Amino acid sequence: MFDVNELILKKAKEIGFGDVVVLSYETQRRQVRFANNEITVAKNWHYQKSVIFAEYEKRLVSTELTALDEKIIEETLKMLFKTAKAMEPKKDYYGIAEGPFEYKDIPETFDKAIVELDEPNEYVEIAINSALEEGAKRVAGVLYTDYNKLYLTTSNNVEAFDEGTGIEISVRAFVDDVASGHGTNSVRVLKKFDPESAGRKAGEIAKLAVNPEEGEAGKYDVIFDPLAFANLLSYMSFMASAFAVEAGFSFLVGKLGQKIASEGIVLKDVGNMPNAYGTRKFDDEGVPTQETTIIENGVLKTYLLNTSLARKYNTKTTANAGLTMPRAWNIYLEAGDYSKEELFSEVKRGIYITNVWYTRFQNYVAGDFSTIPRDGTFLIENGEIVKPIRNIRVSDNFQRILESIVALGKELYHIHWWEVRTPVFTPYVLVKDVGITKATK
Repeated sequence: MFDVNELILKKAKEIGFGDVVVLSYETQRRQVRFANNEITVAKNWHYQKSVIFAEYEKRLVSTELTALDEKIIEETLKMLFKTAKAMEPKKDYYGIAEGPFEYKDIPETFDKAIVELDEPNEYVEIAINSALEEGAKRVAGVLYTDYNKLYLTTSNNVEAFDEGTGIEISVRAFVDDVASGHGTNSVRVLKKFDPESAGRKAGEIAKLAVNPEEGEAGKYDVIFDPLAFANLLSYMSFMASAFAVEAGFSFLVGKLGQKIASEGIVLKDVGNMPNAYGTRKFDDEGVPTQETTIIENGVLKTYLLNTSLARKYNTKTTANAGLTMPRAWNIYLEAGDYSKEELFSEVKRGIYITNVWYTRFQNYVAGDFSTIPRDGTFLIENGEIVKPIRNIRVSDNFQRILESIVALGKELYHIHWWEVRTPVFTPYVLVKDVGITKATK
């Protein structure tokens, strides 16, 4: 793929482009879907693509190519250049990173055993059986294996390669049409894969969720399961991007250096974390990935930056460049010192939310949002789950949620699935006085 990258770069420069980034992918993905306790579909994909970012006199364009022959490349670049010439310049564009860079290998991001895995079905069966043992009647979900190669070439003397693997499973368990639970497990090396834990958790929650009663509106202390809080933090990962801040899609506008979370909260983006699904050696400009503290002791320390935005704000890039905007790699909420049981013991009357979806913002800059609990949701009294409930909605403010965190579990969970596209590491989280409204039936 480096030959393709060099050809694209050469043609782009000949046409008249200035800064050019070519990021090519070679991907092998396997999917195993299951429903009603049986494997139903198995698919394999193998594809290549090249993503191009190019600049002409501060006019920025990008495109994606899946047909990689020379004629199509040349025609596409000519059309792209014509588009760029017709655009208004982005006056606050300040270029891409200057290479070359040195890269370090990151442990537990590539595993030959995943590449050579012939039969992933046994892991699906383990997950199904674990859920059934906990009391589930029906089990469904999906398992993926991934092997990705990444080739980066830029006009600023960067040529970089990375490869990685992953295996993950998402399991939903059902006792009846209403009672359900969800569990996931995502890793980069096969020996750490634990489909049993995903199935067992899904089955446990589903069994507890039988015969739910209508939930009541009000203010409640809420324990967010890692699966639920990861959903919220995945939105936080977008809002921490300087692009989102400038575009007015973030409640963090104008809040650098201000307290936006409770005192003990430390939130990071860690692009070089071992065994994390979003880990890469370099960002889309070739800058080696790093650990960046976004919130420290409740105070907003930085936005996520690429080179251009860093130069605009007279600071250093945080190595979060995407081709069009800064992005997070792995969001990491530092753990606390509570066991799960101790967290529950702190709640006199509250709610345990195991999962959420349909998270929507009514006002991005204010941070007003709502999200709907799915799967098992439970009323807590005096530290104990007393009954499952349903038809409620979390309706609150994102900064208020962060400011009202009063306790964190001491164990971190790695969450990545289709509702959490940016991988998140989070413990169980206890939040005071969360707004709960009735969900529309």
